[in-house]
Order: sequence, then C-alpha cells, then structure tokens
Amino acid sequence: MNQIFSNTEIYLLIAIAVLLVFVIVLAVLVAGLNRKVHTLDARLGRFMKGPDGASLEDAIIKMFEEHDLLMKDMQQDRKDIDDLYEKIRPMIQKVGVVKYDAFQQMGGNLSSAIVMLNEENNGFIINTVQSADGCYSYVKEISEGHPDIELGKEEQEAYDKAMQFGKTDTSYVDAVHAKDESRKPAPKRPAGKPAPQARKR
Repeated sequence: MNQIFSNTEIYLLIAIAVLLVFVIVLAVLVAGLNRKVHTLDARLGRFMKGPDGASLEDAIIKMFEEHDLLMKDMQQDRKDIDDLYEKIRPMIQKVGVVKYDAFQQMGGNLSSAIVMLNEENNGFIINTVQSADGCYSYVKEISEGHPDIELGKEEQEAYDKAMQFGKTDTSYVDAVHAKDESRKPAPKRPAGKPAPQARKR
C-alpha cells in the first residue's frame, strides 16, 4: 500500500504547524505590547503637556538648573559663614562687670571690675578704683582663662560672670514655676467623704 506522504514530509508538516503556532502566539504578544506602548505614549504625551503648553521636560530642566544655583549659593553661604566665624573668634564675646565700693568712705559703687574675653578665653581685666583723691585703673591680661596676676575678690566675681556670659540662666524661670505651683488649689475631696483625722498616739 502506497503512502500519500513519506515520514520526512510528515515531520516537516508538523514542524511547519508548530512554527505557525509560535508565530501566531508571538503576533498576539506583539500586538498586546504595541497596544500597551501606544497607551503609554498617549499617557506620556498628556503628562508632558503643561497647563501653559510648556513641556514637562522643560520644567524638569529648569528645576535642575535652579537646584544647581541653590547649591552654589549654599556653598557660598557656608564659605561666608566660615569666614565670619574665623573673624569673630578673636573678638570679645564674653563680658563680666562688677561695681563695688573700694573704700568705706566712698559710696555709690563708683569702682568697677570689667572682664572681656574672646571665645578662647583670651582677654583682659580693667579694674577701676575710685577714691577721694582720684581714679586709678589697673589692667591684667588673661590668656586661655588664666590671669597673669592673681585676681582680687571683685575681679574674680567679674571673671566668673564673664565665663557664664551667654549661658541660659533658668533660676528665675524655676522660681516663677515653683511660685505658680504653690498657688494651685488643693485637690477637692469627694462629697460626703470626711477629712482624714490625725492618729492618736
């Protein structure tokens, strides 16, 4: 009995059929991808159009340019701040003043001790003594917090004030807070409940 198709021809037809199936599947996938691409293109086109007709690309470029300008300004500001800090460091930043009577017969606290220090606690003390005969001033140098000559009582007080200069003093705030707490009324007892009585010894 003669065969219509030989074995080779059958295998070839099967291979062609399989390839056709793959081609059809790929065509369907490509069509789906094309639809997605067109959809994304349409969305991107709408997204790229600004309210005034300006594209989003131009807006992003402008934003990056402004960011670069801001970064340059920030770097310049930091440099200016560092320069100012270096200039301020040797300047007087701490001051302490104490007024006193150098002599019992003198009144009005006309004498004074003034301490002036920079950030590194370098500076000087000016002690002005007022007497009945005249006014005399004495200067003592301070290097890194250490005076070159021993300090007197008023000079030491002025020095301590200068070292605390600029620091927050919460003593007044704490006193006011304690006063307010003392003014608060005592908690009320529930109605009908008698007050506690002292125990008998």
